[in-house]
Amino acid sequence: MSTVFITGIAGGFGKPTALTLIDKGHTVAGSVRTRAGRNAEPVAELEAAGAHIVELDVTDTDSTNAGVTAAIAHLGRLDVLFNNAGIGSYGLQELMSPEAMTQVFDVNVMGVQRVMRAAMPHMRTQERGTVLYTSSLIGRITTPFWGTYCASKWALEAIAECYRTELSVFGIESCIIEPGAMPTAFFDGVVTATDPDREADYGDFAQAPAATAQQLADAIEAVPEQRPERVAEAVAALLALPFGEKPFRTVVDHVGVGPEIERYNRTLHEVTRNVMTNFGIEDMLALNAEDRA
Repeated sequence: MSTVFITGIAGGFGKPTALTLIDKGHTVAGSVRTRAGRNAEPVAELEAAGAHIVELDVTDTDSTNAGVTAAIAHLGRLDVLFNNAGIGSYGLQELMSPEAMTQVFDVNVMGVQRVMRAAMPHMRTQERGTVLYTSSLIGRITTPFWGTYCASKWALEAIAECYRTELSVFGIESCIIEPGAMPTAFFDGVVTATDPDREADYGDFAQAPAATAQQLADAIEAVPEQRPERVAEAVAALLALPFGEKPFRTVVDHVGVGPEIERYNRTLHEVTRNVMTNFGIEDMLALNAEDRA
């Protein structure tokens, strides 16, 4: 069994994943920005199940370094890092202020980089490890009103692509989880696009984001399988696979979008492998099952 550190452990995907992994015998630690407020109840449940919780703010470098160090000290070693902390955003793209965009990127992109810089020296010393990332189906395509969130997850995918090659030489494998939209507290904390003057210029179309959001919520609710527990099961299944035989990307979706994203991913994997083969560095893909020649 593995030692696992999960950022955003009290969130919609973090909590069920942690509980599932503990139930399967893994040793789990995780981070929350604060134990107070809405995190208090899930933190209590996680600790009762055996998880070790540290406070860590991924938007603060010192906090990230201290939290990761404390978690690893408790775990003894770090076999699996799950970069799961993230926030959403929604609204007409022009109405999204640069400051709001920065907030989203600071968590979803720079936050991951802070965690990686804190954790990778430990993993590289071990010369073995697994890094997971929570992305999204719309980390692969862009849909209206989700532009800033899409952009942050596209950026995350690019960073993960780079890390999987550069860390493979140290025996560190990488996997991206790409869930579809699911009913979690994620939707309660989205950064919204707010600019009344510009919104007025959009006329009736300014109401489209709210209407579309309701349609999405209704569509999710109509599919009982579209639940966060499916992500937890996908993570557990990945960790059960032998080292070096895990797929780089795993789609988790039950509303019909998943097969299209999987088709896109297969094409990208082939293109990536061909390009890297042309440069003679295809061996840097050897730790992911679908990219081995």
